[in-house]
Amino acid sequence: MPKKESVLVVCTNRKAYHDYFIEDTYEAGLELLGAEVKSIRQKELSLDGSFVRVENGQARVYNMHVKPYKFNSLTEPDPTRVRRLLLNKKEIRKLGAKAELKGYSLVPVEVYFKNGWAKLKLGVAKGKHLFDKRESLKKRDLNREMEQHFKNNIRF
Repeated sequence: MPKKESVLVVCTNRKAYHDYFIEDTYEAGLELLGAEVKSIRQKELSLDGSFVRVENGQARVYNMHVKPYKFNSLTEPDPTRVRRLLLNKKEIRKLGAKAELKGYSLVPVEVYFKNGWAKLKLGVAKGKHLFDKRESLKKRDLNREMEQHFKNNIRF
């Protein structure tokens, strides 16, 4: 009988969905220090302005802010330090090739715990233009209005 997977979403990067078209996603492990894991479990992190680069055969996430754990008695690491992502070599090569294409970026979309391990959902993203952003806002507002209209008019 297979094990049941438990997933606890800690942080999402909603701005990534606003600024980019997310075309493909990958799951990567995070290389963290002990106190950082405790801080992430308390949901004290931010993905705003963070990005991923593939350099020297390793994928690294930059500008991911993890607030220092307040009960840590050891030395505190830098909150925005560069953290290594744990991926297969094949996946790293594939991500590196996609990131080299013009207009594409690697963006962290979500941080979550899967069976006790910290994971980062990584998106291969293409930047949106201003008119694309307006269009997606229009669609979202229209869907919201339609849902409210149907919700108010349905009688049982």
